[in-house]
Amino acid sequence: MADILTPEARSVHMARIRGKDTRPEMVIRRGLHARGFRYRLHAALPGKPDLVFPARRAAVFVNGCFWHGHDCPLFRLPGTRPDFWSAKIARNRERDAEVLAMLHASGWRTLTIWECSLRGRDRRPAEEVLDLAGNWLCSSASEGNIRGGLDAGH
Repeated sequence: MADILTPEARSVHMARIRGKDTRPEMVIRRGLHARGFRYRLHAALPGKPDLVFPARRAAVFVNGCFWHGHDCPLFRLPGTRPDFWSAKIARNRERDAEVLAMLHASGWRTLTIWECSLRGRDRRPAEEVLDLAGNWLCSSASEGNIRGGLDAGH
């Protein structure tokens, strides 16, 4: 399928996509703060986690399903330039695995909250996602995932 935008218009559109302070990230930040959790933003750790809880040695990533190649209904490989996009998404996945390994080797716990947990047809109520995140932060689990879907857990 051909792209309906010119290369210049596509470039402008893609440049406007945020890397931080995204809508899902803001929901998580506000909700956890309201629950009494205090954190640092984008700390100088491998992968620059979205939220860092130094006292809990916990790093939280709020990942977009498209950019991180999540296996959910929100991810679909574009029809335009599929070789470029599959290589880019594959490299993002590799980098994610490397970052998580580095953090775990340094004694950090990691939680990944996927965009599909807050958006799309399989989304969960925001309060449920925040409860799951808060419970994980209070636990001793070394890693966790929160994704969309009623049967998906962390």
